[in-house]
Amino acid sequence: MRRHSVTACLFLFATGASAATPIRLANHRAVYDLSLAESGGTRAVESARGRIVIEFTGDACKGYTMQTRQVTVLESGETGSRTSDLRNTTFESGDGKSYRFKTSTTLNGTASPSVDGTAESASDTLKVRLKEPKRDQFQSSHEVLFPTFHMRRLIQAARDGQTTLSVKVFDGSDDGRKVYDTLAVIGRQAQAPAPALQPTTAPERDRPLKDGAMAAMPHWPVTLSYFTQGEGERTPIYTLTFDLYENGVSGALRLDYGEFAVIGNMSRLDTLPSGSECAP
Repeated sequence: MRRHSVTACLFLFATGASAATPIRLANHRAVYDLSLAESGGTRAVESARGRIVIEFTGDACKGYTMQTRQVTVLESGETGSRTSDLRNTTFESGDGKSYRFKTSTTLNGTASPSVDGTAESASDTLKVRLKEPKRDQFQSSHEVLFPTFHMRRLIQAARDGQTTLSVKVFDGSDDGRKVYDTLAVIGRQAQAPAPALQPTTAPERDRPLKDGAMAAMPHWPVTLSYFTQGEGERTPIYTLTFDLYENGVSGALRLDYGEFAVIGNMSRLDTLPSGSECAP
């Protein structure tokens, strides 16, 4: 499984009426329980379980910190049991121009080389400096977005009624050297179902999103596909499907790795304290 968590994964303000309501991302901690959605290929996964915990804090003035841990246990008659434990910490400046990232991964208890580095993004250039797994640097001559800036642009695109968004994204995943071509397909704003329409027999998914302020918050279904940069291939290497809420929280999570896909059911959502009002 490639080194890519759900971090996947926010800073543009539109002109006109939508600019009157700035995008404010919620400080929160979300827990998703993982289960197998489907599997195929020559090394079919027979079962999957695990958990993703995401803690997101910050604002557009001080910048954004995100800590992610994803533990996944895969069972296969062909390859046996595989347990991966991915831990990722990032910091992104409020203007989306600088980024720090550190990732550690273990597979069946054996640690892989850590990835640790920084990146700077300008209008047409990305510069990345790596400390681990070895000191290195590289650059890309394109406009490249970092994850939080990308999420904010997705929210603004959804607000404006756009149905697609295609940008290049760098998140420090894998070996810290990959820039991805991404394509987001954005559906119509979803409406909260009336209580009488809620299913009564099947367990309710994403229960923390069904109550309180989250139940009435605007959200949109999004399919976000990642492609190898510049190869022109139409088969994504990774696809993330989710409901994008206006405050940056995600529900209805599905991670498709190609040979198998897992569902993330939100079991807990905690609101974290935020600082004073920020006016970037």
